[in-house]
Amino acid sequence: MAQLTAARNAVGLAFFLNGLVFASWVSRIPEVRSSFELTNGRLGLVLLAISIGSVVALPTTGALITRWGTVRIVRGGAVLATIGMLTAALSLGDTLPLTVAGLAVYGVGIGVWDVAMNVEGAEVERGLGRTIMPRFHAGFSAGTVVGALVGALLIEVDVPSSVHLAVVVLASFVLVWTSSPSFLPVVEDHAEERTSAARAWLEPRTLLIGLMVLALAMTEGTANDWLAVALVDGHDVSHAMGVAGFAVFVAAMTAGRFVGTGLIDRHGRVTVLWSTMALAGAGVLLIVFADHPVVVVLGIVLWGVGSSLGFPVGMSAAADDPLRAAARVSVVSTIGYAAFLAGPPFLGFVGDEVGTLKALLVVAFLLLPAALVVPSAREQRSATANTTTTT
Repeated sequence: MAQLTAARNAVGLAFFLNGLVFASWVSRIPEVRSSFELTNGRLGLVLLAISIGSVVALPTTGALITRWGTVRIVRGGAVLATIGMLTAALSLGDTLPLTVAGLAVYGVGIGVWDVAMNVEGAEVERGLGRTIMPRFHAGFSAGTVVGALVGALLIEVDVPSSVHLAVVVLASFVLVWTSSPSFLPVVEDHAEERTSAARAWLEPRTLLIGLMVLALAMTEGTANDWLAVALVDGHDVSHAMGVAGFAVFVAAMTAGRFVGTGLIDRHGRVTVLWSTMALAGAGVLLIVFADHPVVVVLGIVLWGVGSSLGFPVGMSAAADDPLRAAARVSVVSTIGYAAFLAGPPFLGFVGDEVGTLKALLVVAFLLLPAALVVPSAREQRSATANTTTTT
């Protein structure tokens, strides 16, 4: 039990630090646009670099985990994320191609780190015999809350982005490196049961879960990339207030992930996902069409709560069978990250045409067809375990 507790704490820390680094970067996105004098469309292309790096890395990460284990892979991801973020931070406002290259390397690292911590989280979830994955993702959200609040504060007092991002990413790297040895060993495949990533790409349920995660990842990722900018452009608030609005979003997401864990155990994945998706759609509509600040903040809260469970539930569903978890999580993550690949430039170009705020309506429309594939995530009993990951 002590080993399981240590692994749970180490995984929770990995999620928190992943979110902390990401939100620290997000807090500087409006600065990227202004320092390089970019249009929304060109900013979207810059942000695309992170997604390209992640999507390139994700398909092979499951196989690497099977061969090398989650400890080595999460450490490798942290190394690349650190190198990439330092490069981007030090070149910000000076050399755009170097910033883009740094973001691409950061994307590779953060994608590898993401898959490894999700596979390990599923292993801990099986060991505990109850739903815990949303709470790990709540740890990610808590990291984004801290990162956004600290970012808003440091922007307000004029701390340079290079200092801010360098300190955050280096501290996170040290903590990931020292805590990851507490991870549990991942269940290994027997030779006759080994499923390659190529075969996982042919499984209908895995692909449907991936499509669901794609839509819900875009619901979450749009807020990460564009909410602060949309508040600045559409509601005429300051840069710091735009970042504070993003902090409200991630705080609501964190709360949704903590509360959602119990709701999933009580009502099942499908019912809870449908309910939260409805909240997300309502929240986006309030942000776009409301004029009163209180109503806009309510919309941000609803969007955050509504976005909270899609990615963690998708990861749990993909990992229902421990013998195939690494390959399937890698496939679902790759499909999900396609939202981050397409989302930033698409929303940027839509924003150039209709305005950044109204571009958020893409999210509300996307949720409608996404609801049709939610049943693919319904709980399944593992063939190799005595309990399901959720009940």
